[in-house]
Amino acid sequence: MGGTSRILVVENEPHVRDYLLTTLKSDSFQIETAATGLEVLDRLQKEPAPDLIFLESLLPDMNGLEVLKRLRESQPTLRVIMFSGPCQPRMVMRALHLGALDYLSEPIRKSELQAVVSRILDNHLRPGNGSEPTLQTEDIGDNTTLVVASNEMHRIREQAALIATADVPVLLLGESGTGKGVLAQLIHKLSCRARNTFLKVNCAALPSELLESELFGYEVGAFTGATKSKPGKFELADKGTILLDEIGDMPIGLQGKLLHVLQDQQFFRLGGQSPIRVDVRVIAATNLDIKEAVASAKIRADLYYRLNAFTITLPPLRERRMIIPLLMKHFMAQFAAQYGREPREFSGRMLKAATDYTWPGNIRELENFVRRYLIIGEEADALRELETSQPETIEQGITSRHNGSNGSDSPNDLKSFVGGLKSGAEARAISDILDQTNWNRKEAARRLNISYKALLNKIQKYSLDIDPGQTPVS
Repeated sequence: MGGTSRILVVENEPHVRDYLLTTLKSDSFQIETAATGLEVLDRLQKEPAPDLIFLESLLPDMNGLEVLKRLRESQPTLRVIMFSGPCQPRMVMRALHLGALDYLSEPIRKSELQAVVSRILDNHLRPGNGSEPTLQTEDIGDNTTLVVASNEMHRIREQAALIATADVPVLLLGESGTGKGVLAQLIHKLSCRARNTFLKVNCAALPSELLESELFGYEVGAFTGATKSKPGKFELADKGTILLDEIGDMPIGLQGKLLHVLQDQQFFRLGGQSPIRVDVRVIAATNLDIKEAVASAKIRADLYYRLNAFTITLPPLRERRMIIPLLMKHFMAQFAAQYGREPREFSGRMLKAATDYTWPGNIRELENFVRRYLIIGEEADALRELETSQPETIEQGITSRHNGSNGSDSPNDLKSFVGGLKSGAEARAISDILDQTNWNRKEAARRLNISYKALLNKIQKYSLDIDPGQTPVS
C-alpha cells in the first residue's frame, strides 16, 4: 500500500464499533471513528478525506444513504463501504447507485472484512495514479477462479460484490469468452444464497421442447417416454441461484413462461395440474447486442425489463490489452501445475504479438492458446498463429482448406490442414478438439465450453470437414 492508510468507521453502537476496530487493527491502518452522520460530514469539511470509510446505514441522526449521497456529492472519489443488518435488497441497490464500493451485511465475518479492505486498499487500481497492472485471483469453488487484472475488472468485481447481497435479477452482457459464467458464480458465492444450489442452463444447447422440460420438469405421461416425474432446474435450484446462459437463444414462447416465473415465483411442470412455488434468483447472460435483440423481438421487451434490475457488461479482451502479458503468465503457471510440466517462458516477441492480437474468443481463447503452447512448445508456430491471424488471412486459409490445396502431401490429414491453416486461432482450436474426440461433436462442444448449436455453426463457418473413415457422433 505504501504508507499508512486512514480508515474512518462511522458507527454509534459501541459493540459493533469495537469489533470493527479490533478486526481492522494493523500497523498499516490508522483507524478513526465517528458516531453520527453530521459528525462525519463536518469532519470531512475540515480534514483531508480518509482512504476508506465504513458507514453504518442506520445512524441516530440521519439515514446512512443520505450521508453517502452528501459525501459523494462533495467528494466523488471517496471510497465508502456501507454495512447494516442481513440482506436488505432495496438498501443495497440504492447504495450501489449512490456510489458505494461494497455493502456488508451483519454479522460481518472477519475474513470478509479483511478481504474487502485488501481488495480496495492493497490492490485496487485507480486510473491516472501511475500504477502498473496487478493481478488478483479469487477461488470461487468448483475449480473456478476469477482473475482480475485491470481497472475495469476491479470495478466490475466491486459491482458484483455489491449487487450479490441485493436479491434481484442480474443481466450479464459481453462477448463469448469474457467470463460471464464465472462472474455469475461469484455473485452467487457472495450472496445470501451461497450455501444453496447454483445451476447453469445453456439455453442454446437444447431445442425448445427439451429446454422447457429441463427448466420446469415434467409429470408422468407428459410426453412419450415420460414414465416417471422429473423435477426441473428451477425446483433443484430452490433457495439458490440459476444462470440462464445465452438467454437470447431461448424461444419466445418459453420466454413468456420464464417471465411468469420471475413475476410470481411459480410455474407448472409439463403435464402438471398444480403450480409449484420456488424461491430462485435468476442471473441471465447473453453475448447479443441487447438493444438490437429487443428491437428485433429476439428477446421479449417485458422479459428484458424484468431481468434488467441490474446489468453488468464485461469488456472484451482487446479493450484490456495491457493486462494480456499478466494473464498469459498466470495461465502458464496454472496449467503447468495442472499438467505437471515445467512452465515455459514467453519471449518479448510473443508477448508483443499476443498484445497486438484481437482475441475474438477473449479470455477463453487466450487460455487455450497458452495451454497449447505449454503442451506443444513450438514458439514459431505460436507466433505464426498470432502474427498472421488477420481477417483476410483467415479467409484465405479457410478457402484454401475448403478447396483441398494447402500444400500438404496428405490432403486428408487433419493435423496437416490445421498446421497449414495457423491463421485462424478459433478454427484451429475447434479442429484440434474435433480430431481428439473423433468428431464427437457433443463432447467437443463440452470441452470447448460452447453450446452444441454454436459448434455446428462454427463448423459450417470455417468449412471444417470430417476426415474419410471417421464417423461423426452427434
